[in-house]
Amino acid sequence: MVRLAFFSRAGYYILPEVMEAPVQSAITSKGQATIPKAVRDHLKVKPGDRIKFFIDPYGGAVILPVLPVATLKGMVSPPPRPVSIEDMNEAIAAGAAGEPLPEDDA
Repeated sequence: MVRLAFFSRAGYYILPEVMEAPVQSAITSKGQATIPKAVRDHLKVKPGDRIKFFIDPYGGAVILPVLPVATLKGMVSPPPRPVSIEDMNEAIAAGAAGEPLPEDDA
């Protein structure tokens, strides 16, 4: 399935399945609103999840899920090999002398 997204003037993507669905909601007397299913599905939020709101520079509202720190695990891979202090010092000295960086031996 191909999912096309459009870049909005506010600097974020708008997915057609969210924009084409009836995504209106009314504010209750308590200031609450139901987030439409198409938006909940897109954000992958379920009952009990937390969301945060931002106002973009153009005056629109942005809704994002609050992600636990555990979701960051594995996003950055460890370096392929540890770098010794000596290697760091050599690279600093070579850079200060204007020499090209050494090729990776790994």
